[in-house]
Amino acid sequence: MTTTVDARGLSCPQPVIMTLNEIKTGKDKEIVVLVDTDTSKENVVRAAASQGCKVGQVTPEGDGYRIAVTRG
Repeated sequence: MTTTVDARGLSCPQPVIMTLNEIKTGKDKEIVVLVDTDTSKENVVRAAASQGCKVGQVTPEGDGYRIAVTRG
């Protein structure tokens, strides 16, 4: 199963905090994070990688980005 973290409209560090909280809950192996700024995209990717997660595709979606994260 995949969990979606919708952090669009939020400024950093909120998208990072939401992503890290989801990673720590450990419910689902696959997490999709939606953000709407370049800064949030870069920070979420860096934070996920620092937790040992694999960051898959980062694709433009609408006015933002869709980031695929797989827990290690």
